[in-house]
Amino acid sequence: MTYAILILTLLLGVPFAFAILAALMYLMLTGDFPYHIRIVAQQTFAGLNSFPLLAVPLFILAGELMNEAGITRRIIDLANALVGRMKAGLAQVNIWASVIFAGLSGSAIADTSTLGRVFIPSMEKEGYPRAFAAALTAASSVIGPIIPPSIPIIIYALTVTGVSVPGLFMAGIVPGLLLALGLSIYVWLFAGKIGASTSLQTGSRRKAVLSGLVPVFMPVFVVGSILAGLVTPTEAASFAVVYALIVGVVFYRSIAISTLPRIFSRAMRDSAVIMIIMGAVSAANWVLTFNRVPNLITEWALATVDAQWTFLLAVMLLLLVVGLFLEGIAAILVLVPILHPIAVGLGIDPLHFAIVVVFNLMIGLITPPLGLCLFVSDAIARTGMAAIIRHLWPMLLVEILVLMVIVFVPDLVTFLPRLAGY
Repeated sequence: MTYAILILTLLLGVPFAFAILAALMYLMLTGDFPYHIRIVAQQTFAGLNSFPLLAVPLFILAGELMNEAGITRRIIDLANALVGRMKAGLAQVNIWASVIFAGLSGSAIADTSTLGRVFIPSMEKEGYPRAFAAALTAASSVIGPIIPPSIPIIIYALTVTGVSVPGLFMAGIVPGLLLALGLSIYVWLFAGKIGASTSLQTGSRRKAVLSGLVPVFMPVFVVGSILAGLVTPTEAASFAVVYALIVGVVFYRSIAISTLPRIFSRAMRDSAVIMIIMGAVSAANWVLTFNRVPNLITEWALATVDAQWTFLLAVMLLLLVVGLFLEGIAAILVLVPILHPIAVGLGIDPLHFAIVVVFNLMIGLITPPLGLCLFVSDAIARTGMAAIIRHLWPMLLVEILVLMVIVFVPDLVTFLPRLAGY
């Protein structure tokens, strides 16, 4: 009956966190648990009682401030200066602007929303189909949560004790760049005849690079200070907020003091969505642990699966399916406590497994029926979901191919963290 309530509430469109809480409350009222219904509230708030978790709303706030500061145009100009001369130049700029923007927001949805408003109409003017521009913007936005600083990676590290946030940040760099390279090659091969290059004059290119250094310095400073052991992720996130405030209010003077309450409230709203999910899943994980469900699944898997590649392939297929119906952060919170011990028991590197999981679930952001980046992109392009998906599916295949490469070539993920001592 508990599972029936969970499925029914989800089918009725109830948000995931509240669907879980409704099922848990029914279970507590009818099951044999200590303290009954009170345990739901206790474990929900216990899941939020974490100092490292403060990094999540702080990074969200830093991203909102940088967006409000008007750095999108500077990022696009920087990407244009770097890759605009290539074949299908504006499409290439779209992809590599996502790489740069990833270091500021750590969110695929923010990437799609911010860059899509610029690139979709701009690419249409260059002769690209509007639906193709929308599809490419959504596909390249998946890079955002993989390249550090990444909100899903921080949440993964908080979900699994003993996994290093700096190590995970380092591990995400190469997969993120490989994804950008894969999409870039696809565009070069199949979209090169559509759009022309967008190269800048030498003076304009130099100006674009210098102007782009200011926003790019933030992720370099944040990730570098964490990797150097100077600050914790939470402290680095607070420094990022201060840096974003200085850039927007003092340096660019594009953020008025009067707009700060609106920016802070928007960041609070986005943070609250993540926090509610984390609290609800924390309570659900307590119930599962109380019933030894993770232990039973781990014991069964270790007795059944005897090869790393078999387990990794099974996880990849599982998460691709889960990503169709469940938001990535919620899936991390639900599945990682079960899957991680199995991976460790099979001798899989924790950093490698973490990036495989995050990469896998982020692909779900562009797969129907619940691909959030698809909905955001379609809301901007207004071409219809079917038209976007027609252009998107080859890009989706490219992303799955890159996923398979990092699944079966773990050194691509782990060599940078190992160089840094993680």
